[in-house]
Amino acid sequence: MASRYLITGGAGFIGSNVADHYLRSGHGVTIYDNFSRHGSEDNARWLQERHGSAVRVIRGDLRRPAADLAQAIEESDVVLHLAAQVAVTLSVTDPRHDFETNALGTFNLLEAVRLSKRQPIILYSSTNKVYGKMADVPIEERGGRYSYVGLPGGVSESQPLDFYSPYGCSKGTGDQYVLDYHRIYGLRTIVMRQSCIYGPRQFGIEDQGWVAWFAIRAMQEQPITIYGDGKQVRDVLFMDDLTSAYDLAIKNIDRTAGRAYNIGGGPANTLSLLELLDLLTERFGKRPTYSFDDWRPGDQLVYISGITRAEADFGWRPKVAPKDGVGKMIAWLTEHADLFALSGR
Repeated sequence: MASRYLITGGAGFIGSNVADHYLRSGHGVTIYDNFSRHGSEDNARWLQERHGSAVRVIRGDLRRPAADLAQAIEESDVVLHLAAQVAVTLSVTDPRHDFETNALGTFNLLEAVRLSKRQPIILYSSTNKVYGKMADVPIEERGGRYSYVGLPGGVSESQPLDFYSPYGCSKGTGDQYVLDYHRIYGLRTIVMRQSCIYGPRQFGIEDQGWVAWFAIRAMQEQPITIYGDGKQVRDVLFMDDLTSAYDLAIKNIDRTAGRAYNIGGGPANTLSLLELLDLLTERFGKRPTYSFDDWRPGDQLVYISGITRAEADFGWRPKVAPKDGVGKMIAWLTEHADLFALSGR
């Protein structure tokens, strides 16, 4: 049976891919976006060209929600809350904007759902930054990359929260509000603490979306700045696998409501920054030009998601290996190279 999905931030990288998935599956989609991100206009236009009237576009801002948000909620079965300020660096330079977008925006959405008659499912896109720098977890350098000493399965959801940077605080605030609105008000909410997501339609910038950013710069034969020593490691997750996680978690809402999940590539799908450069060298036939600079605030030497809770609760595991996923992303970037101006964005 067809459902209606409301996607905040629906013109963004993740939002547009998720919207396309549900539209191709025969569902109705409303995207709610303030179109502040580079590429969002292109993503919305792409969705409308592919799906016509099946996709509805609302230009709005969760910091100052209008009546059209409440109406969209009443018409929806599921709300995917993806709208956010996504860069740690920007949160440091403009913490008020970061707070209002991530913390206040999430609160406003939760209240709108709580006060609605329909009370749709809410899935919230959180971040691994809620765990902070994890300074108490031993790390070693081995084979030119950092790794955990005693966490072979990655970081579990039992890891203590330790919000670090304004971004970590604002996203963590939303994370905890979403969980508490299940406990206190009975809303059907799910929190996804995501690691590094990459894939087509990602307009990566230096401050966020590092896999795409490195690939864009390599494609343009432009220099790349590595902050730190390049040995830092992340588990990376291809966009299609994230969409699958969303879909399975929603379908299993009787089990997933009120729970948080670490969602990333897991221990089997990790890359260091320098290892990504190796993949790009293989794909483009030329090693990208790069230099090093100081570490950035809040950066972790290593973060790898433990994904066993997601597998146990809704049967999800990633399917796309980094080499294959990066290849698919590069194919899309190459086909749409005209969308990426040589402006340093």
